[in-house]
Amino acid sequence: MPNQKILYITTEMYPYQEDTNMAAVVNKMALKMHNEGNDVRVFMPRFGQISERKFQLHEVIRLSGMNIIINDLDQPLIIKVASLPGERLQVYFIDNEEYFKRKQYYVDDEGNPFDDNDERAIFFARGVIETIKKLNWVPDVIHLNGWMSSFVPIYLKTYYESDTYFKDAKIVLSLYNEKDANLDKKISEKLAFDNISGLKALDNPTIKNFVIESMNYVNMVVKGDEFLDEDLDKGFNETTAPKSEYVDVDSINQLY
Repeated sequence: MPNQKILYITTEMYPYQEDTNMAAVVNKMALKMHNEGNDVRVFMPRFGQISERKFQLHEVIRLSGMNIIINDLDQPLIIKVASLPGERLQVYFIDNEEYFKRKQYYVDDEGNPFDDNDERAIFFARGVIETIKKLNWVPDVIHLNGWMSSFVPIYLKTYYESDTYFKDAKIVLSLYNEKDANLDKKISEKLAFDNISGLKALDNPTIKNFVIESMNYVNMVVKGDEFLDEDLDKGFNETTAPKSEYVDVDSINQLY
């Protein structure tokens, strides 16, 4: 079914990240749907390891310049874009000096999770939503990959609930075995600033618990890894959302 507008929101994608299943799967899904005649966009964080020079990233001035307010603090949103090497597929990067300049992903050199991982996820989620609206491009399908993207449906169904922009978009969530970590206990205050409360994940805020929480806010949950760890598998089995076992990339269009 070509001519769909498909938005991939991901934390990893080959070749910007290598050697992970998620990065490879997102690359293959996006390219397959693009080559079948769909209008595909990809959004991901501009982590510090991604070389702007190597991958020819450039800032999109007309999309940059917004501020995202997190817990009463203004954070400037910078949007960069690149074509996937060798392809005519556009990848948009959410950037911010405070959150994404560092060279590590989610933990420091000693292996400790960054204190602001929660804010980075909120900034990423809201940054994607606001940028899509500014593009004036309404997706038919939003496919989420990676724990930071799990904040997108939570925001769409709460903070942005009265906004009709995404009302017809179907949201697909892929589950992957990502490394778990605690999130800042004050995340409840930061979400409360955006009038978001009552989430079960706030009782014990961790990366995995927010992914499990986000299953309640999507139209379809699918296994991104063929075999999930115990907690994710339990969440997958217990969710009332429609769900699918692992789907081969060649069959992903049937899911849509």
